[in-house]
Amino acid sequence: MRVGVGSGNPVKRRAVERALGIAGESDSEPGLLDGLSESPEAVAVEAVPVPSGVSEQPTGHAETIAGAENRAAAVLDAEPDACDLAVGIEGGVAGFDGANGLFLVMWAAVADGSRVGRGAGPSLELPGPVAARIEDGEELGPVMDDVLDTNGVARRGGAAGALTNGRVDRADALATAVAGAFGPFVSDLY
Repeated sequence: MRVGVGSGNPVKRRAVERALGIAGESDSEPGLLDGLSESPEAVAVEAVPVPSGVSEQPTGHAETIAGAENRAAAVLDAEPDACDLAVGIEGGVAGFDGANGLFLVMWAAVADGSRVGRGAGPSLELPGPVAARIEDGEELGPVMDDVLDTNGVARRGGAAGALTNGRVDRADALATAVAGAFGPFVSDLY
């Protein structure tokens, strides 16, 4: 089985591998592959850089979900019949009814050409000064690079890692969204 990930970012590919249980980490929990009837050796996860079709800094759940869905669809369109499943992952910022502040949100979509599954990762409240800069039009990745005095935080632990002091890194957070999006493909409840 070939699974195409709609991004060239190695963290997003690693998130899919973690969700599928093929990231090389020992874990006694059953993996998604149990639901797909595939062995880890029979699955190839490949990066397929495609555009998201949304802004560089998706704002709101609708735009973030659209980015994930667009990426999954673009993987299937990029190489017809090359992938059995396509995964799109998008991070954005959004508010929630009943909660003040702006949150980092993560959405994933898994598609096979006829079905689409969607899942969300954890939502993390952004610190006030970071949220203010995002609301003024800046992108989260560069803002976090500036705040942390580093470069490329999005390709490492991400904002999720920084906001949780390393307890939840970006790949772990995105893997949760991916696992949820695989629901229709691994569960008889759909």
